[in-house]
Formats: sequence, C-alpha cells, structure tokens
Amino acid sequence: MLLTAVLAAGTLTACGGGSGNDPDVVKVSFKQSTDNKVRVMDTYLADMKKQFEKAHPGKQVKLVPIKAPDSEYYTKLQQMLRSPKTAPDLVYEDTFLINSDITSGYLKPLDPYLDKWKDWDQFIDTAKAAAKGQDGRTYGVPDGTDTRGLWFSKDIFKKAGLPADWQPKNWDDILDTARTLKKKVPGVIPLNVYTGKPAGEMATMQGFEMLLYGTGEDPLYDPDQKKWIAGGKGFKDSLKFVETVYKEKLGPDVSDALDPNIGTRARGELLPEGKLAINLDGSWLPQDWLEGSGGGHEWPEWSKELGLAHMPTQHGKAPGKVSMSGGWTWAIPAKAGNPDLAFEFIKTMQTKKNAQKWYIANSGIAVRKDVAEDPEYVKAQPGIKFFTDLVAHTHYRPAYPAYPKVSTAIQEAMEGVTTGDTSVAEAAKTYDEELNSLTNGEVIKK
Repeated sequence: MLLTAVLAAGTLTACGGGSGNDPDVVKVSFKQSTDNKVRVMDTYLADMKKQFEKAHPGKQVKLVPIKAPDSEYYTKLQQMLRSPKTAPDLVYEDTFLINSDITSGYLKPLDPYLDKWKDWDQFIDTAKAAAKGQDGRTYGVPDGTDTRGLWFSKDIFKKAGLPADWQPKNWDDILDTARTLKKKVPGVIPLNVYTGKPAGEMATMQGFEMLLYGTGEDPLYDPDQKKWIAGGKGFKDSLKFVETVYKEKLGPDVSDALDPNIGTRARGELLPEGKLAINLDGSWLPQDWLEGSGGGHEWPEWSKELGLAHMPTQHGKAPGKVSMSGGWTWAIPAKAGNPDLAFEFIKTMQTKKNAQKWYIANSGIAVRKDVAEDPEYVKAQPGIKFFTDLVAHTHYRPAYPAYPKVSTAIQEAMEGVTTGDTSVAEAAKTYDEELNSLTNGEVIKK
C-alpha cells in the first residue's frame, strides 16, 4: 500500500498539476503501455491533437500519459481525480471502474453534451449502457469494445500432432490438449490463464470470468434480486480449473504468472517467439503486431502462425461459447477545468473516420453502427470477424460500485489456488466472507 501511494504521488508530481485556469488548454490523461516499444495510443492521440488544434485555432491539447499496469493505473487515476489541482480535463476510464468513480463523485454527467451531439445515435445500446450510472445518466463515451477467446500456435500444435483447426468442446478438452503439449513439446508453456492480484482485472476478466460464465446463468450477480451471488459450485469449479493449470505445471511458472507485466510479455514476447502454445486472451492483441504500429513487436505473419478458437462452456452446454466484453470510455472529471473543450476533443476522436482509425489500430471492436457496417473495417485485419461474431455470445461484468472490490476478492482467491497456499474450498469460503463484508450481507446462494 505504501508503495502504491508513493507511485501515485510520483505520478501526480510528474503530471505537473491539474487543468489550472487556462481556458485554451485541454489536458488529456490516458493509459500508456508499460512496454516502451508499444506506442499505439500515443500515436493515435498525437494525430487527434494535431487535428483538434488545426480545427480550433488558439487552443492546445496537452497529453498526460500514465505509464502503469492496469491495477496501478486505476489507483493513480483516482488520486488525480480527487482534486481540481490534479484533475485533467479528460480521462480514459475502464468501464469496470466507471460506476465506482461515479459513486465517488469523480466524474461529470455528459447528458447535456450528448443530447446535442448527432453522432451519439450511431453508438450501439450495449456500449452506451456500459457507461451509464445507476442514476440513469451517462458518464463516458465508449471508444470500442472487445471480446475474448483462445489464441494458439499452429506451429507448436503441429509439433504435438494437434490439428490446425483446433476447437475444444469443453474445459476437459483444453486441459487434455495442454497435457499433450507439455508431454510432446517440452520447453514451451502449454496454456496461459491470467491469475492473481498482480494481473488485476486481467485475471478476473480474461481468466476467471471466462470460466465462471461458462458454468451457468448469472453466476456472479443476480440482476432480478439485485444481489451478489456467493461462491457456489460454478465458482469452485472455476477455481479448480485454475488450480489444475498451475498444479500440473501447464501454465507459466508461478513467479511469471504473478508478474504484473505478464500480459505485456504474453503478447509481446511469448506468443511471437513461439514460447506459448495457448493463450486465453482478448481481441486486441494484434495491435502490437501490426506493421507500421510503431510498437517494435511487428509480426505480420501472426495471422498465419496463430489460430483462434472460442472458449467453450464447462461441459459444452448450449450455446457452447463464452466471451466477456468490456471496453474503455472517455470521461470528463467532475473537477475538470475545461469540460466544454474536453467534449470538443471527444467529438474530434469520435468522428466516423477517426473512430474507425482507432478500432483498426487498437484491434478493437466497433461500437459505432456506421463503422461496423463499413466493408473496409470488416476486412481491415484478420480476426476482426471472428471476435465480432463473439458479441452474440458475450457477457458484461456487473459493473456496479462494489464490483472493483469483488474483483479483487476473486483475484485473491485465484492467487491462493495458483500458489498452492490455499485449497479451492478455503479460497471460496474466504471469498464468501469478503463478499458478505463488502455487501453488508446482501448475498444470495445458488
């Protein structure tokens, strides 16, 4: 905790203060990759800054990057939002955190701006809902969504005598394949499933929830009763899967799995270098590999060397596919100095042309209907159709104010079974105790 506080304080100092009183400067804060070679967001925002300043003579955009893993980014951002001295005019908000920040009073409702912006009608309803508070007002403009699936190395599979069109039908298929890979291709990591607190929300969403949501309906939160669900059989089965991966040494070494930069390593090093056979991960991975991305990890052959498979449900029960979707939004802090100018910058980023440019550069999934229908977008890069088709089978996190803490409790349970320090039963029991504490006992069992 002390380290986090020191890091956060360092970021505030580095940002050089908040929006101040200069009406001609809009400060834009965003998440910068921890990999110095990955400059996808930096390049895109530099282009938007140039466009905006040309269209608004006398106005200036100041980019304020926050370079940190996900979990630290959220901490640093919230530190900045607490004071008008440090609050930027525009911030990049993960949809999973937005309701927590709304409840804390950190964000400004955007409805007065959206009501006058004709392009808002082009955004799909599910994306709009992800940025809505429980008060019914909208606090962010989504810049895309995502889905998740199984990436696998065709070359490693070939060495193991496995098919290039691999598609597991259930969890056992995945584990059996990983065991075959371990036996026949020693030296590679058979399967990566993100886990533990250092990976943050990546562990919860790419790892645990991709399992949990394949075990039954509404396994984390009951929307009808508006209550969180205790860790039942599906919860324990999901933990058991994670335990099996690391107990049988089918995944990365535990020390690597609990490295906060494991996500950066998986897509920037392990997959391209043929060190990882199967990666349970998101649709955005190719953003680092595109030619001309400036990321330093260009890998134009990826679409020939990697295969894609959907994540199956636990026992293959219909619909047979599982995905999770989230995404990020552009939000205006409640204590921003220049909110009007900030929304003008959002409008620059979210023209059809610029939004499409971002979706393609970021390997994102369009949330604008006019872009999704554009043939140029659909054929822009391999994989877009595969991941877009998963939207029909996707689930969204219950992004209520308590969710970030519930997510942390899940990560703690995962970490315990990953290291072997905690049994599945003990981890589930501790999760239930924390859930009861977080929700004042407003928990149901299924």
